[in-house]
Amino acid sequence: MKNKHIGSDFGDFLKEEGIYEEANDIAIKRVIAYQLEQEMKAQNITKTKMAQMMHTSRAVVNRLLSPDNSSLTLNTLEAATNALGKKLNISIA
Repeated sequence: MKNKHIGSDFGDFLKEEGIYEEANDIAIKRVIAYQLEQEMKAQNITKTKMAQMMHTSRAVVNRLLSPDNSSLTLNTLEAATNALGKKLNISIA
């Protein structure tokens, strides 16, 4: 029996399974969390200090940096990037 997915794009497979959007959202969140964490390390900023800089709680920073927590707001992302002296850049492709 031939596998219908051999030679197909992984994105096509996810779409056929009905999980493309969810998988894409999780991947984006993980990249954002990783980038923020790396920038914090580069600037030697702890989670506690980041929370102070964002005028929020450490729990919010923990959620922000958690690759598994996909509930982010643009306001939180903007506060985090501003605290790090960076600019949030979002585009539609």
